[in-house]
Amino acid sequence: MTKTADNVNPHVYEKGSEREITATERDEDVLDEIDEREVFDLIRNINDPEHPLTLEELHVVEEQNVFIDNKDNLVRVYFTPTIPHCSMATLIGLSIRVQLLRALPSRFKVTVEVSEGTHVSEHAVNKQLADKERVAAALENNNLVQIINQCVANS
Repeated sequence: MTKTADNVNPHVYEKGSEREITATERDEDVLDEIDEREVFDLIRNINDPEHPLTLEELHVVEEQNVFIDNKDNLVRVYFTPTIPHCSMATLIGLSIRVQLLRALPSRFKVTVEVSEGTHVSEHAVNKQLADKERVAAALENNNLVQIINQCVANS
């Protein structure tokens, strides 16, 4: 039996422009703190698990929903599933979390949550994404890691 996508006809948005990297950012001798745009650039090209589109093209992730506190080493990302009953919400959140954990310095505490009021099971999804043991157990599942790796391959 083949599973059909939850949202067979999602609204597709135009991708934003790429960020210009300045000479100061290229200078290794200048202290350059990580900002919201850099974090967004790490997750914008994650592939949706159901469609051949990126999370940015589906407006699942947007730069305005990325928050960073360099002083306290905190990164928080809110994402918005395309439909309120998206069965892939946890997988999308896990893909975002994995990409950030792989790409950011280990000093950062990463929090990924469904935007408030955008999913019927947002509290359950957020609880799963915040539970270190559940995340670790999920990442021990080879099939799940393979799917996540496909999602983050182009990001």
